[in-house]
Amino acid sequence: MVGRVKALGFSISVDGFGAGPDQSLEHPLGKGGNTLHRWLLGTKTFKTMIGQDGGSDGVDNALAHRLMDGFGAFILGRNMFAHSRGPWPDDGWEGWWGDNPPYHAPTFILTHHAHEPIVMEGGTTFHFVTDGIEAALERARDAAGDLDVKIGGGTSTVRQYLRAGLIDDLHIAFSPVLLGRGEALFEGLDLPALGYRVTESTPTDLATHVMLGREKGS
Repeated sequence: MVGRVKALGFSISVDGFGAGPDQSLEHPLGKGGNTLHRWLLGTKTFKTMIGQDGGSDGVDNALAHRLMDGFGAFILGRNMFAHSRGPWPDDGWEGWWGDNPPYHAPTFILTHHAHEPIVMEGGTTFHFVTDGIEAALERARDAAGDLDVKIGGGTSTVRQYLRAGLIDDLHIAFSPVLLGRGEALFEGLDLPALGYRVTESTPTDLATHVMLGREKGS
């Protein structure tokens, strides 16, 4: 049995941006990008993930629980791992998450610049892949075994995998905000031509959750 390739809980604005402009150390998601995730940040699942009590139940929480559960490997774009660009600086950077990142599985970082693997607490090892999205997916599938692989972002990475028809299931959380500028998820994509169809839509107070699936044989 081969696991599926999923991009779940990918938050975008009503005008289609998955991150704000001008990403930096101060603004990891770009300016205004943090507003996309209000549906997630108040859930019981997220609070537990960061070691806090409380949080909401309901649809948002149920979907949040699926974001990290049951995956055998993850794939991230470089922007999801670091704020730097170009050759890797000798600054000891090990990601945004501290000593124990939330992945707890092999995590493959797409980059143009080679980097030695970084072993973290909790079972996360960051591997750096320089030969493209297909190579990263092949390595992730091997690492995941029978479990699913998650494409964790950012926007450009999800767009590349969609364009290649390599994502089986996509969950988009449309947040009721406008960013105006940033990283546009659907730019250059004809999702129906790629075989994707809407399979489910669920509104909540903080987001409209839309599920897309890819038809077999597409």
